Amino acid sequence: MVNARQAGNRQTLVRLALVSAMMFGFGYAMVPFYRALCEAIGINNVVKPDATGAAANTQVDATRTLVVEFDTNLRNDLPWTFRPAQPSVRVHPGELATVNFEIRNNSGRPVTGQAIPSYGPQVAARHFRKLECFCFTQQTLAPGEVKVMPVAFVIDRELPDDVNTVTLSYTFFEVEGRRGGEEANARGRSG
Repeated sequence: MVNARQAGNRQTLVRLALVSAMMFGFGYAMVPFYRALCEAIGINNVVKPDATGAAANTQVDATRTLVVEFDTNLRNDLPWTFRPAQPSVRVHPGELATVNFEIRNNSGRPVTGQAIPSYGPQVAARHFRKLECFCFTQQTLAPGEVKVMPVAFVIDRELPDDVNTVTLSYTFFEVEGRRGGEEANARGRSG
């Protein structure tokens, strides 16, 4: 009985060693297999070296140039100055671009605002991809404070060919409740 048990244990040990060796071999072979599979189906084609050996983004359509214009607006008597660092940029579809905007609080009190973007023509909204934007969060500026805020974006290659100019417009609104709460506190202290 002891011999049968030992034989069974040895057989189980051999099977486990064989399964472990197969798993190790499979894991080792997965890297080149995965790389070959990605190349074959076109997943691994985002960055490839160009003729000089430098990395080039293959998603950029260098045969087409777009003009992106920037428009800035303020609402609700927001006491700020708001402007783009440059009125427009020229980009290729698929190219990453970054533009800075400057806001300045011209009042003697802290003010919180939030920007809402809009696009012209409207079809451009579906093809405009922002990677970084101040419109995602509320901005609070101290009295006299100035902030420079970047917008990083890509316009995808599927933008219709008849669209050559895209306008990105931002409108800053004062966040309701922030100002009202401060005024109510001031009235409570004075009354």
